[in-house]
Amino acid sequence: MRESGSERERRFCQKSSALRHISVTTEQKITLSLSTDVTHDPALISASPAPKPGPYVKEMTDAAMFYTNRVLKDYKEKDKTHTDWVKAYLAIWTEMQNYIKNHHTTGLSWSKTGPVASASSAPAAPPPPAGGCPPPPAPPPPAMDLGGSGDDNRNALFASINKGSDITKTLKHVSDDQKTHKNPNLRGGAPVRSGPKPFSSGPKPAAPAQTQTLPPVLELDGKKWKVENQENNQNLVISDTELKQVVYAYKCNKSMLQVKGKLNSISLDNCKKMSLVFDDVVGIVDVINCRDVKIQVMGKVPTISINKTDGCHVYLSKDSLKCEIISAKSSEMNILVPNKDGEFTEMPVPEQFKTVWDGHKLVTTNTEIAG
Repeated sequence: MRESGSERERRFCQKSSALRHISVTTEQKITLSLSTDVTHDPALISASPAPKPGPYVKEMTDAAMFYTNRVLKDYKEKDKTHTDWVKAYLAIWTEMQNYIKNHHTTGLSWSKTGPVASASSAPAAPPPPAGGCPPPPAPPPPAMDLGGSGDDNRNALFASINKGSDITKTLKHVSDDQKTHKNPNLRGGAPVRSGPKPFSSGPKPAAPAQTQTLPPVLELDGKKWKVENQENNQNLVISDTELKQVVYAYKCNKSMLQVKGKLNSISLDNCKKMSLVFDDVVGIVDVINCRDVKIQVMGKVPTISINKTDGCHVYLSKDSLKCEIISAKSSEMNILVPNKDGEFTEMPVPEQFKTVWDGHKLVTTNTEIAG
């Protein structure tokens, strides 16, 4: 015959009492027993919706058996109290699992036939603590009824208009001693109204600091000819040159430099609208950080280097047609080559390139934009 729920609960309570009786008989070496109990603690909250309580209790029981098996192994031949404790302990959770399976399969359920809880059984709310929150603010005042005020205001307006000349009776009378046109003394002490203030757009930004103008330089310093800070000078000439000398032009604007003879190298740095004419250079002509410059070779030069420059025209002579022109990060470069008639043919230096991998190395070629 199937056991009723009340009988099953009674047996569960009896085994719990036996468990408590056995557990307090000894205080020696109870570490494993405590570990077993701690492992089973989560099963006591098995009434929560997820996971399902029955399988959850079984899972916790299996986890606790790791410690109960050690208790049985250690005290099987030594102390029967521990083995009895393990058996009673596991029986509790087995009965618990069966009880949950029969009465709370998917979660905690309440009896439909039980008595209805009365409101009087609920504990009374505790009194508010002293010095608690302040009382709520008072409600707003009732809204004014403006429904009938429109007609009253309109009637009052028409009544004041219909007064005619009587409307001025409410004005305050001004005596002669208070009139400024009859009493000149009042005009002298009257305050003078100030006119409207002019519109201010805020503090004016500080004027940019003027760049200091350095004196122009054209001198020989050791083996270096220095040409610096020249402005609108079209008559710069260096004639007494030697093979080991170099020319360095820096920050020259709208000027023209002519270098005669043969020397080692020439450099143009940070120049704008600068023109350079030279005879022979055995090294290199270097143009860097310049803008809109023109270079004309009268004799020979092996290499011309153009770097970070926008706008550079190079006029070659017949003796310098084999000159190597190296460019980087520059634009608007044109090479002018003399022809048989003595005129120059202008050809642009490519600025756009295409790079491909041929299977062994990178191959870069210039590209032409179709117009």
